[in-house]
Amino acid sequence: MSHHIAQGDKVRFLNCRSRLTSLALVLPIWAAMAAPPVVKPSLATGIEVPVTAEMTGAGIVSSGTVLPPIPPVTGSRTKPVQSWGKPLPYPIVIADRRNNRLIEIAPDKSIVWEFPSPSLKVYRGNEDVNFSADGKQLAVSEEDNFDVHLVDYEKRELTWTYGLPDHRGNGPGLLNYPDDAHLLADGKFITADIRNCRIVIIDPKTNNVETQWGTPGKCKHKPPHELAHPNGATPMANGDLLVTEITDAWISRITREGKVLWSVKAPNVHYPSDAFPTVDGKQIIVADFWKPGRVVIFDPMTRKVTWEYFVKDGDKALDHSSIARELPDTGDILVVDDLNDRVMVIDRKTKEVIWQYGEKGKKGHTPGLLNYPDGFDIDVFRDWKNARRK
Repeated sequence: MSHHIAQGDKVRFLNCRSRLTSLALVLPIWAAMAAPPVVKPSLATGIEVPVTAEMTGAGIVSSGTVLPPIPPVTGSRTKPVQSWGKPLPYPIVIADRRNNRLIEIAPDKSIVWEFPSPSLKVYRGNEDVNFSADGKQLAVSEEDNFDVHLVDYEKRELTWTYGLPDHRGNGPGLLNYPDDAHLLADGKFITADIRNCRIVIIDPKTNNVETQWGTPGKCKHKPPHELAHPNGATPMANGDLLVTEITDAWISRITREGKVLWSVKAPNVHYPSDAFPTVDGKQIIVADFWKPGRVVIFDPMTRKVTWEYFVKDGDKALDHSSIARELPDTGDILVVDDLNDRVMVIDRKTKEVIWQYGEKGKKGHTPGLLNYPDGFDIDVFRDWKNARRK
């Protein structure tokens, strides 16, 4: 996928980690080759980034599906709605990156909810998506649009944005390749600002950065003061945060106050992407954004691998898988296989693919197809199963 590198599409395509250390020098060179001179940096405007055809993707598209009425929120992460059982226990919202849309797929593969881009200038390249604690909002990050958003699920409206589209920087209101997005239980918004080597917690009410871990320009593993290209900041059940750093595959558990409880290197992983806790909160599951990709579950106290999925080639092989999660109820593994344009469920015991949405190597936006899916979350909040029967 050399064209991804040429376009500067995504830090995660830099398969040689040594290149990450010189990222600040390399990126301006790529930008200069691709477009006329950009705006000089300032706190107000940042540095303008040229928009390529690849970044625009398929444009504003929709599946064309007539969507059903949205059922009320009756579940939560601790008390999910009724499970559909195997192979997929709950519907999933997918960040369909190059279709510039969010789309929710039920276990029967029907489309129950969709949010196409309202404007490519402001909303383009959504790559991670996560429900708020009450299930009513979606936190979204857009790396190569340099912004993050909140989307009202029921109204299907974009309600808040931080970052200036098409402009990178580290001053007030600016980001540089934000990856991962969560709305925390207290209403604050967290994102991993990869190329600024920091994690920021923002108050959407004031747009103020209330907490910053890491220092722009100091991209080393020394949490929480310095971070080596973080690409994940996942909230845990008690409010601690699971921080993933690309360089040397570091994963750390840090309290909201900034105390590092532990910090370990993920075993067998080249390029860790958005680590999550397992359902019981005791282990860590992480995808390896590599080709061939891999999913690893390990005990952070011992670094012992307790489960692993790795296939070198063929239909079951992963190509730059960016997120893997353990499914509630079944314990099977949900993984987004980015460059194979699909999301899959892998049976925990047999390691067979038992559910798939999207077709390997076939991009599209009509029902059954995706275009570079990059993130997902599990909808345990709404009883779509019984709602469909009415």
